Amino acid sequence: MSDAPGPDGGSRASTGIAATHGWLRVAPIVVALAWGGNHFVPLMQLYERVYGYSTVEVDLFLAFYVIGLVPGFALAGAWSDRWGRKPVMLGGLVIGVAGSVILATASSSVVGMSVGRLVCGVSVAVGMVVGSSWIKELSVASGHSTAGARRAALSLTAGFGGGAGIGGVLAQWAPLPTVLPYAVQIAATILAGVVLLRAPETRMPDPTVRSLLGDLRIPRHARRRFVRTVLPLAPWVFAAPALAFAVGPSLVAGETGELRVGFATLATVVTLGTGTVVQLLSAPIARLTRGRHGVLGMALIAVGAVLLIPAAVTGSIPAVLVAAPLFGAGYGLCMVFGLAAVQDMATPHDLAGLTAVYYSITYAGFFLPALLAVLAPLVSFAGALIGTAVVLLGCAALVVRGLRRGCAGV
Repeated sequence: MSDAPGPDGGSRASTGIAATHGWLRVAPIVVALAWGGNHFVPLMQLYERVYGYSTVEVDLFLAFYVIGLVPGFALAGAWSDRWGRKPVMLGGLVIGVAGSVILATASSSVVGMSVGRLVCGVSVAVGMVVGSSWIKELSVASGHSTAGARRAALSLTAGFGGGAGIGGVLAQWAPLPTVLPYAVQIAATILAGVVLLRAPETRMPDPTVRSLLGDLRIPRHARRRFVRTVLPLAPWVFAAPALAFAVGPSLVAGETGELRVGFATLATVVTLGTGTVVQLLSAPIARLTRGRHGVLGMALIAVGAVLLIPAAVTGSIPAVLVAAPLFGAGYGLCMVFGLAAVQDMATPHDLAGLTAVYYSITYAGFFLPALLAVLAPLVSFAGALIGTAVVLLGCAALVVRGLRRGCAGV
């Protein structure tokens, strides 16, 4: 197998097995790095119980994770454009392993947890930006250009959901609950790295790429479409799972008692498992909704927020479990819609940078639980959830308006 130079200064994977199935050699490392970013979520309940961390400290750990994402999003795309996808992805692997080692050995320290989460954020950003761009390019090379967004979203969701499920089960029932989840993830990451070594490169080193200090930008030709159809939707991609497995389980923590870690794990797996199924079905759903599957996803998240109200008022456990699949379905549809729109509007030179912009905005949704906590003294949690649903529907209306103005094609 050889890689033929492409017109964009990169390369196209040649025909054959490597070109047809090359994305399957990239997907495992995307899964492993996403796993490293999300298996912390069900463990939050464990850390609160074992080390006595306050809610503020746990929120701090989440904030450091998002802070770590920022340089990863800003630099990974430009660096992979300059030096190739594979070297940067292997660098993300090393960073991800380092982050898990820090978390496994320093979980009793606020400083250690903060540093570990920051490092993991960088590695997840590399996996998301470089992995999504690489999978898209390999899909195009094999004649499946429209499958790139779905394949990338599925890889990420499998990592986010599977990692949280495995980590939560190990933390609830296995020995060494603050160490073993990370050890298993490190082993999986190393195995994924071995598979990655045989993945075909799609971007040859390009010395003409100068913007190595970051490439977070929206190209001029895509700005109107991005603002009208992607910007109102993007924050809700991760606001949905944040409501499902950060807010929901915390509302019923008093009812779940010693099984709080297991319950948080269940909520996470139900949410992201549903997201995975919906992403697998996203193509027919897109056809049925005439390209408005992202709007449907936002509507489902709004319904989920309303269904969480009994959990906020009475501590209802069933309410959390009923809302979780709606959040998962909404997350899955919004992720695929936004990523497909970005990949459709990007040129080969813009792909990594525009993908990084999109993911940066999606992660703003993880600040929703903190925002709801800030509003708690001013409005009841039930009122805040109703307000969330109203804002969601307003954003959905903006996306519909943008699509009607000729920004379709996603």
